[in-house]
Amino acid sequence: MSRTGGISGKTPTGLPATIGAMRQDPTAFRLPAILNSLRACPLFAGVSVDDLESLAEFVVLKAVKKGGYLFHEGAPAEGFYVVQTGSINVHRVSPTGREQVISVFRAGQSFAEAAVASHGGYPADARAIEPSNVLLVPKADFIELLRKRPELALRMLASMSQHLRVIVGLLDDLTLKDVETRLAHWLLKRCKKPPGAAAQLIHLEGTKRVLAAELGTTSETLSRTLAKFRDSGLLIVSGKAITLPKPIAIEQLLRRNLGEV
Repeated sequence: MSRTGGISGKTPTGLPATIGAMRQDPTAFRLPAILNSLRACPLFAGVSVDDLESLAEFVVLKAVKKGGYLFHEGAPAEGFYVVQTGSINVHRVSPTGREQVISVFRAGQSFAEAAVASHGGYPADARAIEPSNVLLVPKADFIELLRKRPELALRMLASMSQHLRVIVGLLDDLTLKDVETRLAHWLLKRCKKPPGAAAQLIHLEGTKRVLAAELGTTSETLSRTLAKFRDSGLLIVSGKAITLPKPIAIEQLLRRNLGEV
């Protein structure tokens, strides 16, 4: 018998001691969940458990409702973010009110890392496109950790370089290709294997409105382009599922539009 009067290893309620402690202290679940999220983020790949635990001590877990904003363009930068669950749409709004999606970040991905090295505000808006949980890595605390672990700075440079390549690719799509070509390119990038004769299934993770913004067009133009592809037998749309009966046909269309054939 234990001093508490329960069976050894259990609380008086009969629960195992560890579970009883977690129920009494809900924050006991916080650290393992945060550690798992940090471990899944490429930015922290190869970082030791001790360093991840040091990082987890000061990150802030935030819940964001669908349509809720994490920050707006020009707002003072508090730090950068890691998506735990859900998805975050990072975008800019033109003077005419048109929204251009820079990227949609999902579980395991980090964004706004440039905030750590910048004295300015955030360069874009960030909005949840579904109920989401994110980890805020506060700027001041992270800079202090970088002083102790300078190799993390190199990892951040690699991550920001990847984001820059995405933005350059986005600019290329928007300036050099029409909507039909951009849609074909978007579909091919999401094929799970090289295009061929076998059908492939693509799931839309957001709404068609978000996809339209990502492609730099309107919902109406996207709907017309999807209908054109459907009538040509290039795809079948069912809810949020897009089936490409012959992905190689999409590839051929893309190459023709780019003048490669």
